[in-house]
Amino acid sequence: MTSPNHGPLAGKVALVTGASSGIGEAAALCLAQAGASVALSARRADRLAGLVAAIEAAGGKALAIPGDMMIEDDAKRAVEETVTALGAIDILINSAGVMQAGGIENCDTDLYRRVIDINLMGTVYTCAAAVPHMLKQGEGDIITISSLAGRKGGPMTSAYSASKHAANSFTDGIRQELGGKNIRVTTLMPGATETEVGDNIVDPNWRTAIKAHVGKEGAVKPRDIGEAIVFILSMPRRTNISEITVRPTTDTSA
Repeated sequence: MTSPNHGPLAGKVALVTGASSGIGEAAALCLAQAGASVALSARRADRLAGLVAAIEAAGGKALAIPGDMMIEDDAKRAVEETVTALGAIDILINSAGVMQAGGIENCDTDLYRRVIDINLMGTVYTCAAAVPHMLKQGEGDIITISSLAGRKGGPMTSAYSASKHAANSFTDGIRQELGGKNIRVTTLMPGATETEVGDNIVDPNWRTAIKAHVGKEGAVKPRDIGEAIVFILSMPRRTNISEITVRPTTDTSA
């Protein structure tokens, strides 16, 4: 691991939500390797503890803040504890998310609500809590981990696609609000990436299909997304990579 005193993000403080697995976990590891102090939030406290131990063993600095980003008070607490314990919040990575499958026939509206509450409102809650600190500091970076599903709809995945469309629009909207105040905002849309995103899908057929999709040969690795995040953050402050897509090389769709 790069020394925290010499990496491109040395001296920066990052909060990563959804940090217990997948892209969030990889983002935390890559940020720490790049020199940032990292606060980690997710529901699974045991996994966060293991990630903190791994980062610290490699010479980095990390803090676990267990919580559920669909609960506004948890999102606010994650931001406030980051600032209290680490002195600032320079970087916010919105990686907490969930996927479910279900159609409009016999629609389970609770399923829709949960997907939107986490994927959209969880992002709103953390941004609303973090931006005042960034404005006071005079700079900041926000990256929302969205999905290529945010560019199109699909049968049985309309809740997920709708939540990601909304997250994309929200993220670009605040980019336009905050760019003149030295806060850079980025929408990062991964294609098929090896994560646990399909593990908790209720419908067994769609759970199998999504797990096969993200586990297929040539799928993007979570660390690839983590390295893309460091690349975005390492650009000169005059440059805001406002939107970036990372997909498997074999994905040649439009």
